[in-house]
Amino acid sequence: MPDHQPADPLQTIADLRRQLDERTAERDEALAQQTATAEVLQVINSSPGDLAPVFDAILDKAIYLCEAAFGTLWTYDGEHFSAVALHRVPQAFAQFWSREPFPTERGSAHERLTHGERVVQFEDVAARTPIGPARRSLVEGGDARTVIAVPLRKDDVLLGAITAFRQEVRPFTDKQIALLQNFAAQAVIAMENARLIIETQEALDQQTATAEVLQVINASPGDLAPVFKAMLERAMRLCGGGYGSLLRFDGELFRVMAVAHGDGQIEEQHRRRLPFKPAPNGALDRIVQGEQIAFVEDMLQDDAYRASLPAAEQFRAVVDSGGYRSLLNVALRKDGILLGCISIFRKEAGRFSDKQIALLQNFAAQAVIAMENARLITDTREALEQQTATAEVLQVINSSPGDLAPVFDAMLEKAMRLCGAAFGRLLTYDGLQVRFAASRGVPPAFDEFRAKNPQAFGPGTGPARIIAGERVIHILDLKDTDAFRSGDLNRRSLVELGGARTALLVALI
Repeated sequence: MPDHQPADPLQTIADLRRQLDERTAERDEALAQQTATAEVLQVINSSPGDLAPVFDAILDKAIYLCEAAFGTLWTYDGEHFSAVALHRVPQAFAQFWSREPFPTERGSAHERLTHGERVVQFEDVAARTPIGPARRSLVEGGDARTVIAVPLRKDDVLLGAITAFRQEVRPFTDKQIALLQNFAAQAVIAMENARLIIETQEALDQQTATAEVLQVINASPGDLAPVFKAMLERAMRLCGGGYGSLLRFDGELFRVMAVAHGDGQIEEQHRRRLPFKPAPNGALDRIVQGEQIAFVEDMLQDDAYRASLPAAEQFRAVVDSGGYRSLLNVALRKDGILLGCISIFRKEAGRFSDKQIALLQNFAAQAVIAMENARLITDTREALEQQTATAEVLQVINSSPGDLAPVFDAMLEKAMRLCGAAFGRLLTYDGLQVRFAASRGVPPAFDEFRAKNPQAFGPGTGPARIIAGERVIHILDLKDTDAFRSGDLNRRSLVELGGARTALLVALI
């Protein structure tokens, strides 16, 4: 039988002690990782929607447990990386990293992550060639040697990265890599939670804003001013705008109907604007040409800003006074007909998000509904007023058989009220002479002048044109007529003594 040498008791004790130390270290390491994970989850729970403290906590635990000198956590928007958390980063290198957007060099860890790699580790970044500005800053400013980068991914979409740096050549172990990947997964969970919370809050804000506008519409039947104001205020808040306006379009000119959230000077400046034509090729002109949405990412580069036209000068005044850079126009249309436009200005250049565009389109649809409701209410009210006025005149006719004076007075009073006229007269014609049968509201100075200077209804005058066969004569501006410009006494007295500008004559046939 072979001889069995008795085990050395001291060696056995040493081996057992070593194994115990290893197990204790593994236990402590696992406990430290579990504690770190629990602390990060606690930060996530206590900061719903706020990623800054979560990223700081994740990076702090990752750098400590992986025995790195410093590190950073990045987000990725599909084009650029942005540093959102730094931990013990040397100041010289931190200044280089603060550049936005951060330059991604060919062959760098960031560039390789964008191509799908799961882990990128450089054992000695100082030994790699060629060396670009970012790597030179890393080596010279951060004294970095071993570098590892672990991506943040969701459904294979790159959302960011965690990078850890050592100032000596010492590769990260498989356990440490797995630990970094676990922290990366936690960061993705936090980002997804924040996204869901933000989207839920945005949806709630939009629903609340829509409900509030509908409430204003219901509370202000036929009155568009408070409706337009409510829409703009909510659109400004939800779209991050600095200034907004709602314009109506009459087929040729735009007119400012409401403004919101501009400073007092700009708001008053915009309110004083007369109806205007859009500048050629500008955002408003594109709406007129049929576009439903018109962006201007940088108004300083827009044709409407640079054109040497009166409309462009007005536009420049609004842009320059408020320092606005980007603009979103959304058309108000019904059955393909342009009714107006909602314009939202922001002080930073860039595009509006798809959600903000959809929100503004929803407000535009509400504005069209409000305008249509107001039109129907106005039409109904006008029809009722006309029917009432007709009934009242018929009642006067019935109560004054053979007496035309009260009938003509009643007719003239109703016509002036329904047409919003300042003063008027009713004339009769017997085939030879024109006579005044009723008069209301005529200014005394004009009435006195007419008494001293009986009007001659010669060729070209309104009554003469009616006698000649015209049924309706509508003069938009009495000053803008040949009779006024030629010094016709009757026309000038009507304007200068009567204060008249617009006239309407309708024949009694």
